[in-house]
Amino acid sequence: MKGTLLLLAFLVIGELGFQTSEKACASFFGVYLSTVSGNRLWLHHELSYFNPTDGETKSFEKIQDYYEEAGLKAKSQDVQFMASMLFSSECLKYYSKDTMTKILSVITKKWM
Repeated sequence: MKGTLLLLAFLVIGELGFQTSEKACASFFGVYLSTVSGNRLWLHHELSYFNPTDGETKSFEKIQDYYEEAGLKAKSQDVQFMASMLFSSECLKYYSKDTMTKILSVITKKWM
């Protein structure tokens, strides 16, 4: 599925340089939600924090195009999958309550 491709892209573009796990998690969800949203302007805004190359930006745009082609059902299933990962017992043990609150605020501000 295209969601797997998105996760692979995030792993391949590891040189984006996350400094802490808290920032990495919030940054990941910001880029993820902007990619799923279909909004190019938002995607470019989220990617701008990492100074991506033209190739990296084009890659994320292509992933965004795949999400647009897949439609609302695929997007909602992917978001449900990501939420289940984020709120899994392992993730909740790993991240502090403060971090989870910050991630939740990113999701609710930008997605809802």
